[in-house]
Amino acid sequence: MQHLNASETAAALPYLALVAQLEALLADPDVNVPARIVQALPGGGSLFVMPATDAQVAITKLITFIPDNGARGLPTIQGDIVVFDVQTGTRLALLDGPTVTARRTAAVSLLAARRLAPRTDGPLLVVGAGVQGRSHIEAFHAGLGLQEVWVASRSRASADALVLHAQTLGLRARRVDDPNAALADCPLVVSSTPAQQVALRAMPRPDAFVAAVGAFTPRMVEWDAFICRRLAAEGRLVVDTRDADHEAGDLLQAGIDVPALPTLADVVGGTLAWSSYAATRPRGPVFFKSCGWAGWDLAAARCAIAAPR
Repeated sequence: MQHLNASETAAALPYLALVAQLEALLADPDVNVPARIVQALPGGGSLFVMPATDAQVAITKLITFIPDNGARGLPTIQGDIVVFDVQTGTRLALLDGPTVTARRTAAVSLLAARRLAPRTDGPLLVVGAGVQGRSHIEAFHAGLGLQEVWVASRSRASADALVLHAQTLGLRARRVDDPNAALADCPLVVSSTPAQQVALRAMPRPDAFVAAVGAFTPRMVEWDAFICRRLAAEGRLVVDTRDADHEAGDLLQAGIDVPALPTLADVVGGTLAWSSYAATRPRGPVFFKSCGWAGWDLAAARCAIAAPR
C-alpha cells in the first residue's frame, strides 16, 4: 500500500492531470457515488463519510470539518482517503485528506472556468486566504495562465501571506481590503471563506466567472441572498453535482430552485439540460456553486495511483 503524506499527495495530483481525470470520471458509466454522511459533532463541527466506486477502485473519504480550528492553530479539515482494489479488496493507497480536498476542489473550479468563464485573463479576486484560496491560485495559474491575483481576507496577515505565495509563483499580487469594491475590476472570482456569515454583497461584473466554494452545507453562506437572486435573474448558475440540491447554502437560503439548475456534468457532456438552459439565459455573470462530491475524490484517487513514483 502506498501511504502518501501531504507533500507526496500533492505531487501525485498535478492540476492538469487532475482535470483530465475529472472529465474522464464524468463520462464513466461505472462510477457510483452514494450520498455522503454528514454527522454533526459537539461544538459545531462535522464528520464526513464519503464513499465512491468505479470498475477498478473504491474509495472512502473520512474527514472532519471544524470551522473554528484556525483559532486553535489547527487545520479546518483533517482526515484521510483510503483507496481499495474492487476485485481483491486490497488497500492500494492512503492519501492525505486535506490535500486531496484542496486540490480536487480547485481542479473542479478550473474545469468549470475553462468551460464557462467569459474571459480568463484576470485579475483573479480570491476572497478568503486559507487553503482553498491558495490551491485556487495555483490551479488557475497552471490551467488558465493567470498572471494577476488580488487577495481579500478578514485577516490582513493571512492575506499578505497568500499574496507573498502568489508572488513566489511569478504572479502580480496584492492585498485588497474591500472585496465588494474589487468585484468591479475582476472577471475571475473565487470565494473561499469559512462561510459562517455573508462576506460578499455586491454584484460581480457582467463578464465575471465566480467559483463559490466556501459554503458546502445548507447552513453555510458567503454570498448575500439578494445578490444570488440577481445572479439567477441576470446570469447563469451552475452547480457541481446534484448533491448541491440540498447542500448549496448560498442558493438555498436565497430561495433559488437549485434542482432546476444544470450541473458541471451537463456542461461537460453538452446535455439537453445545459443547452436549453444556456440558450434561454442572459449572458451575464456565471456563478459556479461547488459543494463537494466523493466522485471528485475518486478522480483524485485515480490520478494518484496512476502517478509515477
